[in-house]
Amino acid sequence: MNKLSFILVLIFTSFKLFSQEEKKDYGEFHGNFELNAQTYAPDSVIDAETVDDIMRANTYANFTYTKGKFSAGIRYEAYLNTMLGFDQRYNGQGIANRYASYTSENLEITVGNFYEQFGNGLIFRTYEDKTLGIDNSLDGIRLRYAPIKGIRLTGLIGKQKLYWEYGPGIVRGFDGEISLNETFKKFTKAKTIVIIGGSFVSKYQKNLDPIYNYPENVGAFSGRLSVSRNSLILSSEYAYKINDPSSDNGNIFKTGNALLINTSWSKKGIGFLINILRLDNMSFRSDRSATINDLNINYLPAITKTHAYAFAAMYPFATQPNGQIGANFEIFYNFKRKSILGGKYGMNLNINYSQVNSIQKTEIIINPNNEIPNLQGYTSDFFSVGKELYFRDFNIELHKKISKQLKAAAIYMYEDYNKLVIQGKYGMVHADIGILDFTYKFTSKQALRVENEILITKKDTDGKKQDHGDWYMLTLEYTSSPHWFFAVSDQYNYGNPEESRRVHYYIISGGFTKGAQRIQLNYGKQREGITCVGGVCRNVPASNGFSLSVSSTF
Repeated sequence: MNKLSFILVLIFTSFKLFSQEEKKDYGEFHGNFELNAQTYAPDSVIDAETVDDIMRANTYANFTYTKGKFSAGIRYEAYLNTMLGFDQRYNGQGIANRYASYTSENLEITVGNFYEQFGNGLIFRTYEDKTLGIDNSLDGIRLRYAPIKGIRLTGLIGKQKLYWEYGPGIVRGFDGEISLNETFKKFTKAKTIVIIGGSFVSKYQKNLDPIYNYPENVGAFSGRLSVSRNSLILSSEYAYKINDPSSDNGNIFKTGNALLINTSWSKKGIGFLINILRLDNMSFRSDRSATINDLNINYLPAITKTHAYAFAAMYPFATQPNGQIGANFEIFYNFKRKSILGGKYGMNLNINYSQVNSIQKTEIIINPNNEIPNLQGYTSDFFSVGKELYFRDFNIELHKKISKQLKAAAIYMYEDYNKLVIQGKYGMVHADIGILDFTYKFTSKQALRVENEILITKKDTDGKKQDHGDWYMLTLEYTSSPHWFFAVSDQYNYGNPEESRRVHYYIISGGFTKGAQRIQLNYGKQREGITCVGGVCRNVPASNGFSLSVSSTF
């Protein structure tokens, strides 16, 4: 019996049994569908890649059935063929995920594919992100148990999904969390809320190397603490991983560690947040030879700000698991209505600064003549900051309603981007970015948005503009709520050091939305770059053609 037959029989049997007990309750059936398709036309000016099949599509459909304490689901995926920019190992179609789950009063049992996260994910997180082409779900068994109020325990074991197959390693994990205010009566009415948690995760992969004795069992530990009182929240997590030689760290036998600290505070009209993250040799995969985004057991969050505007997001930071130390600070303030700066409708101010550097490393020298391979790698002072700058971002945002019909946003951003470290290309890029965004409402349902962006890079010592040089972008977007929208956008690389590359990347788009259904059609040119979500990135190749997006939820 194949996977599809098994899950269909399981759902049908459960449906039949439950319907016999209570004919009126047949359970609930839900799902969603998404299709993304793109055509590819040759364009030598922007180095757009061509494909023999002209058009490609990535399609997904989830189906979930729930009845009382029981639930089951499948996800069907079809990559015919896989769109450029995504790993071509996705090519094909079939049942990509399936699961069944049963929940009692304090116990939940799940078999099949599932997603889970321990704490902040420093030693374990499985998740799906179609934007990045990531799906590292665990296929196995998960138990969640709450013996008493305020205590939550999770145990799991399985193998990670790798496109249409599974990785060679076995992942085992346990997580425990206790809320002191829920568990102990004397803390029930306390204003300070305290949550303590800890995790252990290990992987097993047989060593087949004829020379090196790689560890077959690699364990990682983490402990976390969250304390909050009124509007002040302080949380931290520390993780430690035993020696784990892999393709990411050059196969060195060195331990790894990570420290994440998050602090935030707010009250009416004002607030701030501070994030600090230090990583040292924290790549953790269920296959020691895996690369790129394959078979990551853990998730190393980005502490830099995620930008929505095109040029502000042109140079996004990718988390460096082999070593980084950085911090992010953000403050926001709302100027009250009828104040000097707030005016009639008030104004919002947001200031953000983030910086990430290398960690200080001291290489371990075993033999001055390098006759013996250095398998220990290096040592690192935990509290020292490396001299190499990876990323720096300073930005100021102003959002203001000017009248009943008009509102505006103004953003200035300065960025230092070590492209050589982050992408393996070029070198250091220094850029100034300016954005003006206006929205004018003609009626309560009709509006026009005008977006202007400019990006200016500095000159290198040879007098040439850095990387691709200067850019300008203009976007016009018309919305007729609640169904229609139309937009035209042009990104012009007017300051490219190569005159032949001073290209207009124009896109014309339109869409229709009704309830949970949405359809969008685009035509134009896409520039080459990378897209990042939470510090995890995917290369986006240059392209020329149509793109279609259809989604529905039921």
